[in-house]
Amino acid sequence: AMGVRIADYRRPCGAIVLPNPNAPTGIALPLTEIEALLAAHPDQPVVIDEAYVDFGGESAVALMKDHPNLLVVQTFSKSRGLAGLRVGFAVGQRPLIDALERIKDSFNSYPLDRLALAGATAAWEDEAWFARHRDLIVATRERLARGLADLGFEVLPSAANFVFARHPDRAGADLAAKLRRRAVLVRHFPKERIRDFLRISIGTDAECDRLLTALGEILG
Repeated sequence: AMGVRIADYRRPCGAIVLPNPNAPTGIALPLTEIEALLAAHPDQPVVIDEAYVDFGGESAVALMKDHPNLLVVQTFSKSRGLAGLRVGFAVGQRPLIDALERIKDSFNSYPLDRLALAGATAAWEDEAWFARHRDLIVATRERLARGLADLGFEVLPSAANFVFARHPDRAGADLAAKLRRRAVLVRHFPKERIRDFLRISIGTDAECDRLLTALGEILG
């Protein structure tokens, strides 16, 4: 089964960084598993990357008050649509935030200028736009997942703004190449465990329909 085994992260280490929801699978872990990971590593920082959390995952921010080793990072690049501004933020207890403050000038290659701050502030305050577009993406994602399933694809449960799917009878590289020839671009990863999967970003309904039509032609 595809997913993250929390038990794999319980051996001694300096720190843990875990994307939730995961990329590229889109699978989201429940907070109970995140909390178990935090409890198993009370003396190590545990960083939860929540770049895609707004599309269906549970935020670990709710666990912060009970776990001083937890640092949650989020971005404005996905659900807020501000990838070009390179804006993100971290949430944690004071000692971890102080540690970030001490090193940020050495490691942060994207300092925020006034334009980025203004854009991020406006996006954060416009809850109506955010909710409307997030809901639209989620609805289109579910519609696309059903369409892919109708074509015989296995589609992993996604809590992100993409789906991860494979066809039992077709190689992922072959499907990606044939889609490219039809001017439809998807992401293929030539790695052993996921080489037959395609990561498909959620676009408009029309774009998703074009993808499904192209796949239908390829599959015959």
